[in-house]
Amino acid sequence: MEKSQTLSLPKEKTPIDWKRLFFLFLGIGLFAVVYYSPLWPDAVDPEGKNFLLTKEGKGAIAVFLLAATWWIFEVLPIGVTSLAIGILQALFFIRPAKTAFKDFMDPSVLFILGSIVIGMVFTKTGLTKRIAYKMLSIVGEKTSNIYLGCFVLTAALTHIMAHTAVAATMFPLLIAIYALYTDETEPTKFGKGLFMGMAYVAGAGSIVTLLGAARGAVGLGFYKDMTGIDISFFQLTYYMAPVGWGMVLLIWLFFMFVCKPEQDTIPGLKAKASRMYKELGAWSSKEILATAIIASTILFIALKSFVPALDPLDKTGVLLVSTVLFFIVNILDVNDLEEIPWNIVLLFAGAMSIGFCLWETGAAQWMAVNWLTLFQESPGIIFILGMSFFVLIMTNFIMNVAAIAISMPVALVIAPYLGVGGEVILFSALVTAGMPFLTLVGAAPNAIAYNSKQFTSAQFFMYGIPMSIVLMALLYFAVQVLWPLMGMAVYMPK
Repeated sequence: MEKSQTLSLPKEKTPIDWKRLFFLFLGIGLFAVVYYSPLWPDAVDPEGKNFLLTKEGKGAIAVFLLAATWWIFEVLPIGVTSLAIGILQALFFIRPAKTAFKDFMDPSVLFILGSIVIGMVFTKTGLTKRIAYKMLSIVGEKTSNIYLGCFVLTAALTHIMAHTAVAATMFPLLIAIYALYTDETEPTKFGKGLFMGMAYVAGAGSIVTLLGAARGAVGLGFYKDMTGIDISFFQLTYYMAPVGWGMVLLIWLFFMFVCKPEQDTIPGLKAKASRMYKELGAWSSKEILATAIIASTILFIALKSFVPALDPLDKTGVLLVSTVLFFIVNILDVNDLEEIPWNIVLLFAGAMSIGFCLWETGAAQWMAVNWLTLFQESPGIIFILGMSFFVLIMTNFIMNVAAIAISMPVALVIAPYLGVGGEVILFSALVTAGMPFLTLVGAAPNAIAYNSKQFTSAQFFMYGIPMSIVLMALLYFAVQVLWPLMGMAVYMPK
């Protein structure tokens, strides 16, 4: 009798997530309103050239709005939203399915995959613990110093290797450090600051040299094609170093304020870290082999910027050689493939697809011209900041290279009429293109940090708003004060 009564008890109903449903249908509504609206007026640049927004271009903007809403508020797993991007392009004839889904295997996506694999190798071989324990034995027990030490190491590494690879390398290191802070599974303020801060400083450090990301080399090449002026590697570093490292300091101060660790110190951490480092013993053969493969890969990719003979080699191909080698020498096996965060890989696959969609349909150029022409009669500083802000917003949703490529042609046309020098346009765009603090798709380090489960995409967005304001304030200081003192011709005679 008791058994039958137990079986007849009504099942507990799962509560309806009204917030999720609201943003789910908001994304669909934005898509429908934009896609089915009449064609919008052409954009006209200062030279009188018309930029038509086609039906396909309007469809690209519709997909962009739906994806942005779903990504930010996580109404679906972020990788599933990426699949929706390809599906919508195909079903609504915005781009052919073959084209839309081909972008999911773009070399940039595979570069992220290769970088993640390097991070896995650090963890599996024990290199992560070795570096983490050594670092903690140096920085000590104060959590503020741990923040700073992790941020400085991250930023410094981006001077010699791609920020995606740096984030993938630092991620397991931070996991090891965080495990010494707490055993709790719930997110903490220290965890939020540690992982989000890593993502932010990876961007800040990557603007300093041409090795941190592809955007620098592409931007300089694009500028040379348009103006005939060649900006050297060292000239870029000269102007970008104070801005990049200034942001690293500001990011540290920001997270010390908004994510002040629950504990000021971790008592006994320094001694514990030193002891655990000694317990690791001598380097194993797999650690040595992994280090050799990773160092060789990084060196080869870095040399591409200095050795013309190596330039034709694709960096993704070089990086994936290391992935294959890890399996050849048995550092990784087939079971490790299941550990790859495919949700993050799919996230960037979708980001590439929507980025190319906006570019190829002309929607991105249409948006850039409409935005920048608003400032064609403004003071020079307003125009510079307006252009930089456009790049900042766009690079949070599409490829930063594309954000630069669609804005710089228009900006360089308007600049002489306002007495603005071309160099300041280039460097300002590179600054904001390197630091997308609002969305996970803005940069690979953002998505890699998200895998820590210490924050949601909505929280990342909310923290990113004040950080983006700080970035724009620092850029204003650089344009008005710092760069002129360093010799940059910010303003020219009209």
